[in-house]
Amino acid sequence: MTEPRTPGEHRLVQLAEPEKEVAAGTRTLVIGPYMTRRRRSSAGSGDGGAEESNPRPPEARLDEAAGLAAAIDLTVVRSLITPLAAARPATYIGSGKVDELAALIRAEEIGLVVMDCALSPVQQRNLEKAWGAKVIDRTGLILEIFGRRARTKEGTLQVELAHLSYQKGRLVRSWTHLERQRGGFGFLGGPGETQIEADRRLIQDRMTRIERELETVVKTRSLHRASRRRVPYPIVALVGYTNAGKSTLFNRMTEAEVLAENMLFATLDPTSRAIDLPHGEKAILSDTVGFISDLPTMLVAAFRATLEDVVEADVLLHVRDVSHGETEAQAGDVAVVLRELGIDPDDTRRIIEVWNKADLLSPEDRERLAVTSSRTDDERRPILISALTGEGIPELLSTIQEHLAMGRLSYEVDVAPEDGQGLAWLHENTEILDRRTLENGHTILQVRLGSGKEPRFLNRFPNARVL
Repeated sequence: MTEPRTPGEHRLVQLAEPEKEVAAGTRTLVIGPYMTRRRRSSAGSGDGGAEESNPRPPEARLDEAAGLAAAIDLTVVRSLITPLAAARPATYIGSGKVDELAALIRAEEIGLVVMDCALSPVQQRNLEKAWGAKVIDRTGLILEIFGRRARTKEGTLQVELAHLSYQKGRLVRSWTHLERQRGGFGFLGGPGETQIEADRRLIQDRMTRIERELETVVKTRSLHRASRRRVPYPIVALVGYTNAGKSTLFNRMTEAEVLAENMLFATLDPTSRAIDLPHGEKAILSDTVGFISDLPTMLVAAFRATLEDVVEADVLLHVRDVSHGETEAQAGDVAVVLRELGIDPDDTRRIIEVWNKADLLSPEDRERLAVTSSRTDDERRPILISALTGEGIPELLSTIQEHLAMGRLSYEVDVAPEDGQGLAWLHENTEILDRRTLENGHTILQVRLGSGKEPRFLNRFPNARVL
C-alpha cells in the first residue's frame, strides 16, 4: 500500500511534471543545431563553442539523436540539421530559422521538439513560446530515457537525483508569472519570488534525502564487493557505447536473460553473474550502463556508485560495434568517460578491446579488420566476436583468463593418491594448467593461484615448487 504524500512531495511531483509529460507516440521533430566551423569558446563567452568537441559528422549526430527519441517510443516525424555560425543567447538558433520552423511545426502538428544540444532555461522557454510545442534538449531527452529504463531502487534514485539537479536550474520556466510579484502594499516591498525559492528549497531537501539514501546503497554495494573479494572471484566488467551489444554478450557468456534490444540505452541497471573460464576458474561478469557522446555531467556524477564495479574490476571488456560507421568516434567517447572515472583507457593489461557484431560485416570489412588486427601488438590485439551467434566467444574467454593470470604465480604440486581432499581443494581453489598421473599413482599438477590464495595453498602444500 502506497503511503500518502506530504504537501511538499505533492509539490515535487508538480515540479517534475513539466519535464516528464513526454508521452509515447508524441509527434516529434528532431533538430540538430550544429556549428558550421570549429570554434573555441573563451571562458564565459557562452557562444556554444563547446558543441564542437564532438568530431562526428552532423548526419551521424542527427541519426543518433533521432535514435534516442525512438528509444522512448516517440514518433519522429522529421529530423533536420540547422547549421550555425554561432549560438544565439535568446533562442540558440537565429530568429529567421525559429520562424521558419514554427510554420513547419504547425503544419506537421508537432507536439515535441528535441534540440540536440544543451539549452539554457531561457532558450528553452523562448523556443516553447515561439513554437507552441514542448521543447527538450539532449540532456532532458537522456534523462527521460534513463527515467523510463531504471528498474532497481538504486537506479531510480540516481535518475531522480540527476533529474532534480537538472530541474532546479529551470524553475524559471514554470514560474515566470511570479517574477513581478511584490510583497507589502502599494509600491512598498521588493520583488518576491517566494514560490520559486520555496520550490528550490523543496528540490534541495529532496536531493539531500536521495544523497543520504544513495550513501546507504553505496555502503551495501561495498559490503557485497567485500564479500566477493573474500571468495574471491575476479571481476570482469563490460563497458562500451550504448547499443554496442554489451547485454547480448552478457547473456551469451552467462546464459542470463537481461533485456537486450536494438535500441539506445535498452538496459540501465547493472547486473552481475558468474562465468566459467576455460581452466575451471570462475569470474564475476558485470554488465553496466552504456556510454554516449556528450553524456551529461550530472549523470556521470549520479551513476558513479553504479560504475564503481567498473572502477574496481580486474579486467574491462571494451565492447565496440565495429559494424557502425562511427565506431572510432564512439570508442573515443568511451575513453573520455573512463578517464573521468580515473581509468586509463590505454591500460592494455587491464582492458581488452572486443569488436562485436561480426555477423553484420561484409566479407570485405572482415578482411580489412583482420589486416588491422594482425598489425596490432599482441597485448593490444582486439578480439572479433558476434555476441548474437557466439563467434569468437571461446577466444574471448581464453584472453580474459590470460589477462587475469598476468602477475599470478604458478606452482607444480605433487598430490599423493590417498589425498583426495587435497586434489579436490586444488580443483576448487586454483586454475589447473596441466595434470598428469604417474605410474605410482601420484598426480602432478601445474596450477595458478588467484589473488590472496597463496598462504592457504602453501600451508596445504608446503612442498609445492614455483614454476
